[in-house]
Amino acid sequence: MKIAVTGSIATDHLMSFPGRFADQLIADQLHKVSLSFLVDDLVLRRGGVAANIAFGMAQLGLSPVLLGSVGADFADYRSWLERHGVDCESVHVSEVAHTARFVCTTDTDMCQIASFYAGAMSEARNIELSPVAQRLGGLDLVLVSANDPEAMIRHSAECRERGYAFVADPSQQLARMDGADVIGLIDGADYLMTNDYEKSLLQSKAGLTDEQLLDRVKVRVTTLGKDGAEIAGRDFGTIHVPIAREIQAVDPTGVGDGFRAGFFAALSWGLGLERAAQVGSLLATLVLETVGTQEYDVRHDLFVKRLAESYGDAAAEDVRPHLLP
Repeated sequence: MKIAVTGSIATDHLMSFPGRFADQLIADQLHKVSLSFLVDDLVLRRGGVAANIAFGMAQLGLSPVLLGSVGADFADYRSWLERHGVDCESVHVSEVAHTARFVCTTDTDMCQIASFYAGAMSEARNIELSPVAQRLGGLDLVLVSANDPEAMIRHSAECRERGYAFVADPSQQLARMDGADVIGLIDGADYLMTNDYEKSLLQSKAGLTDEQLLDRVKVRVTTLGKDGAEIAGRDFGTIHVPIAREIQAVDPTGVGDGFRAGFFAALSWGLGLERAAQVGSLLATLVLETVGTQEYDVRHDLFVKRLAESYGDAAAEDVRPHLLP
């Protein structure tokens, strides 16, 4: 399948303060606070929803096309993604803004002071899908993931207009959308991806019941944290898939992106929805077991073995031909 993944591309700058923010704050002086914290370390992580999903797909042997907006400082990140099999040819490079950046300092109480700079991400609204389809000879699926809200709505509208199958994945941008925006994003989607809280928020904003939601999207996929994932559709009953067995949870950041990467990779292999959710759950577990959203490595033989341990030999045998030479 020719899959385009639209959404945010960002870098995370993570620092640790060896003390408590609370000890530095004076209650009656907060209106003129001016503080600087000497931190112990600085860790740079590659991130952004679209980049994380595309990386995961590439780990499973796909060649996804990444679509988003970045700054001129994207060169090293681009090299990393391309080395791992992601097509970055259609990424838009801003002439004036830097790549989106999340800067966060965490103290010993796990309290955080953070800032998010959208930067070049705001130019994603200028990206058109048609040139990408022309370059590739068509698009089989477009993932519309968290991004500049105007870009998300534009991508969904273009998919409907040009007949591209698409995935609506609003994620954290639901907070920025009203009911009309939500409908504009999801209407006609082949798949709707949310977690359980996002599903409730989406339905509240759009005023949709479960039945009405499935009148607008073909398949609803809802992740449920430790309770796995639930899939519902117009033409079949509810499918529940438990989470994969984990070795040791380390960092939950990017777990949802890993699930999406595995889910749509398995669908591209021609597997069914249950198998797709199982593959997605195992890839999400690999992310959970690693610090950083793109620091894991899929060893195909071990992936198949762990799939069998979590979901049985039949699941492993269905996936094996698509991973092992």
